[in-house]
Amino acid sequence: MNREQRLATLAGTERFDLVVVGGGATGLGVALDAALRGFSVALFESHDFAGGTSSRATKLLHGGVRYLAQGNVALVREALAERTTVMAIAPHLAQPLPFVMPSHQWWQTPFYGIGLKLYDLLAGRAGLGSTEFLDRARTLAALPGVNPQGLKGGVRYWDGQFDDARLAIALARTAEAAGAAVFNHAEVSAIAADGNGHALTVKDRVDGAEHRVRARCVVNATGVWVDALREAAGTPSHMVRPSQGVHLVVDRDFLGGEHALLVPRTRDGRVLFAVPWLGKLILGTTDTPRQDLAREPEPFAQELGFILDEASRALSRPVRRADIRSAWVGLRPLVAPPSDGGAGTKALSREHTVVVDRNGLVTVTGGKWTTYRAMAEDVLQQCFDAGRLPPRPGGQSARHRLVGAPVRASVPIHAAPGWHLYGTEAERVRGLPGADQALGLGLHAAMVRFAVRCEHALTVEDVLARRWRALFLDATQAARMAGSVAAILREEGIADPRTDDFLALARRYAAPGV
Repeated sequence: MNREQRLATLAGTERFDLVVVGGGATGLGVALDAALRGFSVALFESHDFAGGTSSRATKLLHGGVRYLAQGNVALVREALAERTTVMAIAPHLAQPLPFVMPSHQWWQTPFYGIGLKLYDLLAGRAGLGSTEFLDRARTLAALPGVNPQGLKGGVRYWDGQFDDARLAIALARTAEAAGAAVFNHAEVSAIAADGNGHALTVKDRVDGAEHRVRARCVVNATGVWVDALREAAGTPSHMVRPSQGVHLVVDRDFLGGEHALLVPRTRDGRVLFAVPWLGKLILGTTDTPRQDLAREPEPFAQELGFILDEASRALSRPVRRADIRSAWVGLRPLVAPPSDGGAGTKALSREHTVVVDRNGLVTVTGGKWTTYRAMAEDVLQQCFDAGRLPPRPGGQSARHRLVGAPVRASVPIHAAPGWHLYGTEAERVRGLPGADQALGLGLHAAMVRFAVRCEHALTVEDVLARRWRALFLDATQAARMAGSVAAILREEGIADPRTDDFLALARRYAAPGV
Protein backbone atom coordinates (compact mmCIF):
# COMPACT_ATOMS: atom_id res chain seq x y z
CA MET A 1 0.00 0.00 0.00
CA ASN A 2 1.50 3.34 -1.05
CA ARG A 3 1.39 6.59 0.91
CA GLU A 4 -1.72 7.97 -0.81
CA GLN A 5 -3.62 4.76 -0.13
CA ARG A 6 -2.52 4.74 3.50
CA LEU A 7 -3.64 8.35 3.94
CA ALA A 8 -6.96 7.50 2.31
CA THR A 9 -7.58 4.83 4.96
CA LEU A 10 -7.69 7.55 7.63
CA ALA A 11 -11.20 8.44 6.50
CA GLY A 12 -12.28 4.87 7.13
CA THR A 13 -11.43 5.05 10.83
CA GLU A 14 -14.22 6.79 12.69
CA ARG A 15 -12.04 7.52 15.71
CA PHE A 16 -8.58 6.31 16.66
CA ASP A 17 -7.96 5.33 20.24
CA LEU A 18 -4.75 7.33 20.18
CA VAL A 19 -3.16 9.91 17.91
CA VAL A 20 0.47 10.80 18.53
CA VAL A 21 1.76 14.11 17.20
CA GLY A 22 5.53 14.02 16.75
CA GLY A 23 7.73 11.35 15.21
CA GLY A 24 10.84 11.60 17.33
CA ALA A 25 12.05 9.01 19.82
CA THR A 26 9.32 9.69 22.38
CA GLY A 27 6.39 9.81 19.98
CA LEU A 28 7.50 6.67 18.16
CA GLY A 29 7.96 4.90 21.47
CA VAL A 30 4.43 5.83 22.54
CA ALA A 31 2.98 4.68 19.21
CA LEU A 32 4.74 1.32 19.39
CA ASP A 33 3.81 0.67 23.02
CA ALA A 34 0.15 1.58 22.42
CA ALA A 35 -0.05 -0.56 19.28
CA LEU A 36 1.44 -3.53 21.13
CA ARG A 37 -1.33 -3.12 23.73
CA GLY A 38 -3.94 -3.40 20.98
CA PHE A 39 -5.01 0.23 20.67
CA SER A 40 -5.77 1.76 17.28
CA VAL A 41 -2.98 4.28 16.75
CA ALA A 42 -2.03 6.96 14.23
CA LEU A 43 1.16 9.02 14.36
CA PHE A 44 1.83 12.21 12.41
CA GLU A 45 5.22 13.86 11.99
CA SER A 46 5.34 17.24 10.27
CA HIS A 47 8.78 16.65 8.76
CA ASP A 48 10.65 13.34 8.82
CA PHE A 49 10.89 10.74 11.56
CA ALA A 50 13.70 11.84 13.91
CA GLY A 51 14.10 14.95 11.75
CA GLY A 52 14.73 17.18 14.78
CA THR A 53 16.43 16.43 18.07
CA SER A 54 16.22 12.65 17.73
CA SER A 55 18.72 12.47 14.84
CA ARG A 56 21.20 14.93 16.38
CA ALA A 57 22.24 13.17 19.59
CA THR A 58 25.84 12.50 20.62
CA LYS A 59 25.03 8.91 19.60
CA LEU A 60 25.48 7.74 23.18
CA LEU A 61 23.09 5.28 24.74
CA HIS A 62 24.09 6.02 28.30
CA GLY A 63 23.08 6.22 31.91
CA GLY A 64 24.49 9.72 32.29
CA VAL A 65 27.78 9.90 34.15
CA ARG A 66 27.41 13.65 34.58
CA TYR A 67 23.89 13.21 36.02
CA LEU A 68 25.43 10.93 38.63
CA ALA A 69 27.84 13.72 39.52
CA GLN A 70 24.78 15.95 39.98
CA GLY A 71 23.29 13.43 42.40
CA ASN A 72 20.38 12.40 40.14
CA VAL A 73 20.62 8.73 41.05
CA ALA A 74 17.04 7.85 40.03
CA LEU A 75 17.53 9.11 36.47
CA VAL A 76 20.85 7.29 36.14
CA ARG A 77 19.45 4.01 37.46
CA GLU A 78 16.51 4.12 35.05
CA ALA A 79 18.71 5.02 32.08
CA LEU A 80 21.18 2.23 32.84
CA ALA A 81 18.39 -0.34 32.84
CA GLU A 82 16.86 1.05 29.64
CA ARG A 83 20.27 1.13 27.95
CA THR A 84 20.47 -2.65 28.17
CA THR A 85 16.88 -3.08 27.00
CA VAL A 86 17.48 -1.07 23.83
CA MET A 87 20.62 -3.06 23.05
CA ALA A 88 18.63 -6.28 23.41
CA ILE A 89 15.81 -5.28 21.04
CA ALA A 90 18.06 -3.70 18.38
CA PRO A 91 21.61 -5.09 18.70
CA HIS A 92 22.57 -4.08 15.16
CA LEU A 93 21.86 -0.42 15.97
CA ALA A 94 22.75 -0.14 19.69
CA GLN A 95 25.86 -1.66 21.28
CA PRO A 96 28.30 -1.39 24.19
CA LEU A 97 31.24 1.00 23.82
CA PRO A 98 34.27 1.37 26.13
CA PHE A 99 35.22 4.88 27.27
CA VAL A 100 38.49 6.11 28.71
CA MET A 101 38.70 9.13 30.99
CA PRO A 102 42.35 10.33 31.03
CA SER A 103 43.98 11.56 34.23
CA HIS A 104 46.51 14.38 34.41
CA GLN A 105 46.66 14.74 38.21
CA TRP A 106 47.52 11.97 40.67
CA TRP A 107 44.11 12.19 42.36
CA GLN A 108 41.96 12.03 39.23
CA THR A 109 42.15 8.29 38.61
CA PRO A 110 40.92 7.28 42.08
CA PHE A 111 38.47 10.19 42.25
CA TYR A 112 36.74 9.48 38.94
CA GLY A 113 37.26 5.75 39.29
CA ILE A 114 35.29 5.59 42.53
CA GLY A 115 32.42 7.48 40.92
CA LEU A 116 32.43 5.10 37.96
CA LYS A 117 32.50 2.10 40.27
CA LEU A 118 29.27 3.50 41.71
CA TYR A 119 28.01 3.74 38.12
CA ASP A 120 28.69 -0.01 37.79
CA LEU A 121 26.95 -0.67 41.09
CA LEU A 122 23.82 1.21 39.99
CA ALA A 123 23.78 -0.75 36.73
CA GLY A 124 23.82 -4.08 38.57
CA ARG A 125 22.93 -6.90 36.19
CA ALA A 126 22.48 -4.34 33.43
CA GLY A 127 26.18 -3.52 33.53
CA LEU A 128 28.18 -3.79 30.31
CA GLY A 129 31.63 -4.24 31.81
CA SER A 130 33.68 -3.45 34.88
CA THR A 131 35.43 -0.14 35.46
CA GLU A 132 39.23 -0.46 35.37
CA PHE A 133 42.06 1.79 36.49
CA LEU A 134 44.64 2.18 33.70
CA ASP A 135 48.27 3.19 33.95
CA ARG A 136 49.81 5.57 31.45
CA ALA A 137 50.88 2.87 28.98
CA ARG A 138 47.46 1.21 28.88
CA THR A 139 45.74 4.58 28.49
CA LEU A 140 47.93 5.43 25.50
CA ALA A 141 47.27 2.00 24.00
CA ALA A 142 43.51 2.42 24.38
CA LEU A 143 43.50 5.96 22.95
CA PRO A 144 45.93 6.20 20.02
CA GLY A 145 46.01 9.90 19.24
CA VAL A 146 45.39 11.22 22.76
CA ASN A 147 47.70 13.99 23.92
CA PRO A 148 50.44 12.27 25.98
CA GLN A 149 51.64 15.49 27.62
CA GLY A 150 51.18 15.27 31.38
CA LEU A 151 49.19 12.03 31.10
CA LYS A 152 49.29 9.98 34.32
CA GLY A 153 46.80 7.23 33.52
CA GLY A 154 43.07 6.86 33.14
CA VAL A 155 39.85 5.05 33.93
CA ARG A 156 38.04 2.76 31.52
CA TYR A 157 34.29 2.29 31.87
CA TRP A 158 31.45 1.07 29.67
CA ASP A 159 28.44 2.75 28.15
CA GLY A 160 26.64 2.39 24.84
CA GLN A 161 26.30 4.00 21.45
CA PHE A 162 23.72 3.78 18.70
CA ASP A 163 22.58 5.09 15.34
CA ASP A 164 19.80 7.37 16.55
CA ALA A 165 18.01 8.08 13.26
CA ARG A 166 18.09 4.48 12.05
CA LEU A 167 16.79 3.33 15.43
CA ALA A 168 13.92 5.81 15.05
CA ILE A 169 13.10 4.44 11.59
CA ALA A 170 13.14 0.93 13.06
CA LEU A 171 10.72 2.06 15.78
CA ALA A 172 8.38 3.56 13.16
CA ARG A 173 8.40 0.41 11.07
CA THR A 174 7.94 -1.83 14.09
CA ALA A 175 4.98 0.26 15.25
CA GLU A 176 3.54 -0.01 11.76
CA ALA A 177 3.98 -3.79 11.79
CA ALA A 178 2.11 -3.82 15.13
CA GLY A 179 -0.84 -2.06 13.51
CA ALA A 180 -0.10 1.66 13.92
CA ALA A 181 -0.58 4.06 11.01
CA VAL A 182 2.55 6.22 10.88
CA PHE A 183 3.09 9.19 8.58
CA ASN A 184 6.01 11.53 8.09
CA HIS A 185 5.70 14.85 6.23
CA ALA A 186 2.16 15.07 7.61
CA GLU A 187 1.51 18.17 9.71
CA VAL A 188 -1.23 18.56 12.30
CA SER A 189 -2.41 22.03 11.24
CA ALA A 190 -5.40 22.30 13.60
CA ILE A 191 -6.63 20.59 16.75
CA ALA A 192 -9.83 21.08 18.74
CA ALA A 193 -11.57 19.23 21.54
CA ASP A 194 -14.83 17.53 20.58
CA GLY A 195 -17.37 15.61 22.64
CA ASN A 196 -15.28 12.50 23.05
CA GLY A 197 -11.67 13.46 22.47
CA HIS A 198 -10.14 15.65 19.77
CA ALA A 199 -10.60 16.41 16.09
CA LEU A 200 -7.46 17.10 14.09
CA THR A 201 -6.71 18.43 10.63
CA VAL A 202 -3.68 16.79 9.05
CA LYS A 203 -2.04 18.42 6.05
CA ASP A 204 0.00 16.25 3.71
CA ARG A 205 3.13 18.32 3.08
CA VAL A 206 3.75 16.38 -0.14
CA ASP A 207 0.59 17.24 -2.08
CA GLY A 208 -1.13 19.73 0.22
CA ALA A 209 -4.23 17.58 0.75
CA GLU A 210 -5.98 17.83 4.12
CA HIS A 211 -7.38 14.93 6.10
CA ARG A 212 -9.71 14.95 9.11
CA VAL A 213 -8.86 12.63 11.98
CA ARG A 214 -10.60 12.07 15.30
CA ALA A 215 -9.07 10.51 18.41
CA ARG A 216 -10.13 9.57 21.91
CA CYS A 217 -6.70 10.61 23.16
CA VAL A 218 -4.01 12.85 21.65
CA VAL A 219 -0.39 12.81 22.83
CA ASN A 220 1.70 15.87 22.07
CA ALA A 221 5.25 14.53 21.65
CA THR A 222 6.68 17.31 19.51
CA GLY A 223 9.81 17.89 21.59
CA VAL A 224 10.96 21.50 21.70
CA TRP A 225 7.78 22.46 19.83
CA VAL A 226 5.26 21.17 22.41
CA ASP A 227 4.27 24.69 23.48
CA ALA A 228 3.00 25.50 19.96
CA LEU A 229 0.62 22.53 19.87
CA ARG A 230 -0.64 23.21 23.38
CA GLU A 231 -1.39 26.80 22.41
CA ALA A 232 -3.14 25.64 19.22
CA ALA A 233 -5.32 23.45 21.43
CA GLY A 234 -6.19 26.42 23.65
CA THR A 235 -3.68 26.19 26.52
CA PRO A 236 -1.09 28.97 26.99
CA SER A 237 2.21 27.20 27.44
CA HIS A 238 5.83 27.81 28.39
CA MET A 239 6.95 24.29 29.24
CA VAL A 240 10.25 24.26 27.38
CA ARG A 241 13.43 26.29 27.47
CA PRO A 242 15.48 24.93 24.57
CA SER A 243 19.19 24.30 24.75
CA GLN A 244 21.36 23.51 21.77
CA GLY A 245 24.14 20.98 21.49
CA VAL A 246 26.76 21.23 18.75
CA HIS A 247 28.68 18.26 17.36
CA LEU A 248 31.62 18.26 14.95
CA VAL A 249 32.70 15.27 12.86
CA VAL A 250 36.31 14.67 11.83
CA ASP A 251 38.23 11.73 10.41
CA ARG A 252 38.92 8.73 12.65
CA ASP A 253 42.69 9.12 12.42
CA PHE A 254 42.49 11.89 15.03
CA LEU A 255 41.76 9.17 17.61
CA GLY A 256 42.42 5.58 16.62
CA GLY A 257 41.35 2.44 18.39
CA GLU A 258 37.92 1.36 19.54
CA HIS A 259 37.51 3.48 22.67
CA ALA A 260 35.71 6.78 23.15
CA LEU A 261 37.37 9.63 25.02
CA LEU A 262 35.66 11.55 27.82
CA VAL A 263 37.18 14.72 29.25
CA PRO A 264 35.11 15.16 32.43
CA ARG A 265 36.10 18.76 33.08
CA THR A 266 37.35 21.16 30.45
CA ARG A 267 38.85 24.55 31.27
CA ASP A 268 35.40 26.08 31.74
CA GLY A 269 33.95 23.09 33.57
CA ARG A 270 32.08 21.47 30.69
CA VAL A 271 32.38 17.91 29.38
CA LEU A 272 33.96 16.91 26.06
CA PHE A 273 33.39 13.65 24.19
CA ALA A 274 35.35 12.18 21.28
CA VAL A 275 33.28 9.22 20.06
CA PRO A 276 34.10 6.84 17.19
CA TRP A 277 30.95 6.39 15.10
CA LEU A 278 30.27 4.95 11.65
CA GLY A 279 33.89 5.29 10.58
CA LYS A 280 34.29 8.89 11.78
CA LEU A 281 34.92 10.70 15.08
CA ILE A 282 32.27 12.86 16.77
CA LEU A 283 33.46 15.76 18.93
CA GLY A 284 31.07 17.52 21.29
CA THR A 285 28.94 18.62 22.85
CA THR A 286 27.85 22.08 23.96
CA ASP A 287 24.90 23.12 26.11
CA THR A 288 23.84 26.64 25.19
CA PRO A 289 20.47 28.38 25.75
CA ARG A 290 18.58 29.14 22.57
CA GLN A 291 15.61 31.47 22.28
CA ASP A 292 14.31 30.55 18.83
CA LEU A 293 13.13 27.17 17.57
CA ALA A 294 14.78 27.03 14.16
CA ARG A 295 14.34 23.72 12.36
CA GLU A 296 18.03 23.91 11.35
CA PRO A 297 19.79 25.95 14.04
CA GLU A 298 23.37 27.01 13.41
CA PRO A 299 26.25 26.79 15.87
CA PHE A 300 27.40 29.92 17.63
CA ALA A 301 31.00 30.95 17.02
CA GLN A 302 31.91 30.39 20.67
CA GLU A 303 30.57 26.83 20.51
CA LEU A 304 32.75 25.96 17.53
CA GLY A 305 35.70 27.56 19.26
CA PHE A 306 35.10 25.61 22.46
CA ILE A 307 35.00 22.21 20.74
CA LEU A 308 37.97 22.89 18.47
CA ASP A 309 40.11 24.31 21.31
CA GLU A 310 39.31 21.59 23.82
CA ALA A 311 39.67 18.78 21.27
CA SER A 312 43.05 20.19 20.27
CA ARG A 313 44.12 20.12 23.92
CA ALA A 314 42.91 16.55 24.43
CA LEU A 315 44.35 15.09 21.22
CA SER A 316 47.93 14.97 20.02
CA ARG A 317 47.00 16.69 16.73
CA PRO A 318 45.27 20.07 16.70
CA VAL A 319 41.80 20.06 15.16
CA ARG A 320 41.25 22.88 12.70
CA ARG A 321 38.07 24.21 11.13
CA ALA A 322 39.25 22.76 7.80
CA ASP A 323 39.20 19.28 9.38
CA ILE A 324 35.44 19.38 9.96
CA ARG A 325 33.61 16.94 7.72
CA SER A 326 30.19 17.78 9.10
CA ALA A 327 28.67 19.79 11.95
CA TRP A 328 25.16 19.58 13.29
CA VAL A 329 23.12 21.25 15.99
CA GLY A 330 20.37 19.64 18.02
CA LEU A 331 17.80 21.44 20.17
CA ARG A 332 17.14 19.81 23.54
CA PRO A 333 13.66 20.18 25.07
CA LEU A 334 14.65 21.05 28.63
CA VAL A 335 11.74 21.34 31.03
CA ALA A 336 11.60 24.79 32.61
CA PRO A 337 10.17 25.27 36.11
CA PRO A 338 7.24 27.73 36.43
CA SER A 339 9.69 30.49 37.28
CA ASP A 340 13.34 29.81 36.62
CA GLY A 341 14.70 33.32 37.07
CA GLY A 342 16.68 33.06 33.87
CA ALA A 343 18.77 30.14 35.12
CA GLY A 344 21.20 28.53 32.71
CA THR A 345 20.25 25.29 31.02
CA LYS A 346 22.47 23.25 33.33
CA ALA A 347 19.97 24.04 36.10
CA LEU A 348 16.99 22.77 34.13
CA SER A 349 15.58 19.29 34.36
CA ARG A 350 16.92 16.47 32.16
CA GLU A 351 13.98 14.33 33.24
CA HIS A 352 10.77 14.11 31.29
CA THR A 353 7.46 15.69 32.22
CA VAL A 354 3.92 14.58 31.33
CA VAL A 355 1.04 17.06 31.59
CA VAL A 356 -2.66 16.39 31.00
CA ASP A 357 -4.50 19.60 30.16
CA ARG A 358 -8.14 20.32 31.02
CA ASN A 359 -9.04 19.84 27.38
CA GLY A 360 -7.58 16.32 27.54
CA LEU A 361 -4.43 16.91 25.51
CA VAL A 362 -1.54 14.86 26.93
CA THR A 363 1.88 16.49 26.51
CA VAL A 364 5.27 14.88 27.12
CA THR A 365 8.62 16.60 26.82
CA GLY A 366 12.13 16.45 28.20
CA GLY A 367 13.92 13.20 28.90
CA LYS A 368 16.61 11.54 26.81
CA TRP A 369 16.86 9.04 23.97
CA THR A 370 18.03 6.23 26.22
CA THR A 371 14.80 6.28 28.24
CA TYR A 372 12.33 6.67 25.36
CA ARG A 373 10.65 3.34 26.15
CA ALA A 374 10.18 4.07 29.85
CA MET A 375 8.86 7.51 28.93
CA ALA A 376 6.30 5.90 26.62
CA GLU A 377 5.08 3.64 29.43
CA ASP A 378 4.72 6.67 31.70
CA VAL A 379 2.78 8.58 29.04
CA LEU A 380 0.30 5.74 28.57
CA GLN A 381 -0.12 5.36 32.32
CA GLN A 382 -1.00 9.06 32.50
CA CYS A 383 -3.53 8.51 29.70
CA PHE A 384 -5.09 5.70 31.76
CA ASP A 385 -5.09 7.70 35.00
CA ALA A 386 -6.77 10.65 33.28
CA GLY A 387 -9.46 8.43 31.81
CA ARG A 388 -8.40 9.17 28.24
CA LEU A 389 -7.81 5.48 27.47
CA PRO A 390 -8.98 2.28 29.16
CA PRO A 391 -6.12 0.62 31.07
CA ARG A 392 -4.40 -2.30 29.38
CA PRO A 393 -1.34 -4.21 30.58
CA GLY A 394 2.00 -3.28 29.06
CA GLY A 395 5.60 -4.40 29.22
CA GLN A 396 5.65 -5.86 25.71
CA SER A 397 7.94 -3.12 24.36
CA ALA A 398 10.77 -4.28 26.64
CA ARG A 399 10.81 -7.66 24.90
CA HIS A 400 9.57 -6.87 21.40
CA ARG A 401 12.54 -6.89 19.02
CA LEU A 402 12.60 -4.15 16.43
CA VAL A 403 12.38 -4.79 12.71
CA GLY A 404 15.66 -6.21 11.41
CA ALA A 405 17.06 -7.08 14.83
CA PRO A 406 19.47 -10.04 14.70
CA VAL A 407 20.23 -12.26 17.66
CA ARG A 408 23.56 -10.46 18.01
CA ALA A 409 25.50 -7.87 16.05
CA SER A 410 28.32 -8.93 13.75
CA VAL A 411 29.83 -5.48 13.12
CA PRO A 412 30.35 -2.65 15.66
CA ILE A 413 28.51 0.64 15.28
CA HIS A 414 31.82 2.51 15.17
CA ALA A 415 32.79 0.70 11.95
CA ALA A 416 32.16 2.31 8.57
CA PRO A 417 28.51 2.08 7.49
CA GLY A 418 27.46 -0.89 5.39
CA TRP A 419 24.95 -3.67 4.82
CA HIS A 420 25.21 -4.78 8.46
CA LEU A 421 23.07 -1.81 9.55
CA TYR A 422 20.03 -3.59 8.10
CA GLY A 423 20.43 -6.57 10.41
CA THR A 424 18.34 -9.52 9.26
CA GLU A 425 16.97 -7.46 6.35
CA ALA A 426 20.35 -7.09 4.65
CA GLU A 427 19.72 -9.86 2.09
CA ARG A 428 16.30 -8.42 1.30
CA VAL A 429 17.94 -5.08 0.53
CA ARG A 430 20.65 -6.76 -1.56
CA GLY A 431 17.89 -8.32 -3.66
CA LEU A 432 16.76 -4.93 -4.98
CA PRO A 433 18.14 -3.40 -8.20
CA GLY A 434 21.39 -1.51 -7.69
CA ALA A 435 23.02 -3.62 -5.00
CA ASP A 436 26.28 -3.39 -6.95
CA GLN A 437 25.95 0.36 -7.64
CA ALA A 438 27.96 2.21 -4.98
CA LEU A 439 27.07 5.87 -4.45
CA GLY A 440 29.58 6.67 -1.69
CA LEU A 441 30.01 6.35 2.09
CA GLY A 442 28.76 2.75 1.95
CA LEU A 443 25.45 3.65 0.28
CA HIS A 444 24.26 1.63 -2.70
CA ALA A 445 21.40 2.29 -5.10
CA ALA A 446 19.50 -0.71 -3.71
CA MET A 447 19.53 0.91 -0.27
CA VAL A 448 17.93 4.06 -1.70
CA ARG A 449 15.16 1.95 -3.25
CA PHE A 450 14.64 0.20 0.07
CA ALA A 451 14.47 3.59 1.83
CA VAL A 452 11.65 4.62 -0.51
CA ARG A 453 9.76 1.33 -0.63
CA CYS A 454 10.02 0.28 3.00
CA GLU A 455 11.38 3.13 5.16
CA HIS A 456 9.05 6.04 4.25
CA ALA A 457 11.77 8.14 2.58
CA LEU A 458 10.25 10.91 0.44
CA THR A 459 13.14 13.31 -0.14
CA VAL A 460 16.85 13.34 -0.85
CA GLU A 461 17.35 14.64 2.68
CA ASP A 462 15.35 11.75 4.16
CA VAL A 463 17.74 9.33 2.45
CA LEU A 464 21.08 11.06 2.96
CA ALA A 465 20.47 12.45 6.46
CA ARG A 466 18.52 9.72 8.25
CA ARG A 467 18.07 6.46 6.27
CA TRP A 468 21.78 6.75 5.58
CA ARG A 469 23.90 9.09 7.68
CA ALA A 470 25.94 10.63 4.85
CA LEU A 471 25.07 14.24 5.76
CA PHE A 472 26.23 13.65 9.32
CA LEU A 473 29.45 11.91 8.29
CA ASP A 474 30.75 14.01 5.39
CA ALA A 475 28.48 16.80 4.19
CA THR A 476 30.55 17.59 1.09
CA GLN A 477 30.44 13.97 -0.01
CA ALA A 478 26.70 13.85 0.72
CA ALA A 479 26.19 16.81 -1.61
CA ARG A 480 28.04 14.95 -4.36
CA MET A 481 25.72 11.98 -3.87
CA ALA A 482 22.50 14.02 -3.99
CA GLY A 483 22.07 13.95 -7.76
CA SER A 484 22.34 10.18 -7.93
CA VAL A 485 19.89 9.77 -5.07
CA ALA A 486 17.42 12.18 -6.69
CA ALA A 487 17.60 10.19 -9.93
CA ILE A 488 16.78 6.95 -8.11
CA LEU A 489 13.88 8.66 -6.30
CA ARG A 490 12.48 9.67 -9.69
CA GLU A 491 12.78 6.07 -10.89
CA GLU A 492 10.79 5.11 -7.80
CA GLY A 493 8.07 7.62 -8.65
CA ILE A 494 9.16 10.49 -6.36
CA ALA A 495 10.09 13.91 -7.73
CA ASP A 496 11.73 15.79 -4.86
CA PRO A 497 11.46 19.55 -5.43
CA ARG A 498 13.65 20.21 -2.39
CA THR A 499 16.97 18.84 -3.66
CA ASP A 500 18.44 22.36 -3.91
CA ASP A 501 17.44 22.92 -0.28
CA PHE A 502 19.39 19.81 0.67
CA LEU A 503 22.45 21.05 -1.20
CA ALA A 504 22.26 24.34 0.69
CA LEU A 505 21.91 22.45 3.96
CA ALA A 506 24.93 20.29 3.13
CA ARG A 507 27.01 23.42 2.52
CA ARG A 508 26.07 24.67 5.99
CA TYR A 509 27.00 21.35 7.60
CA ALA A 510 30.32 21.28 5.73
CA ALA A 511 31.27 24.87 6.62
CA PRO A 512 29.59 25.78 9.92
CA GLY A 513 29.55 29.39 10.95
CA VAL A 514 30.57 30.63 7.49
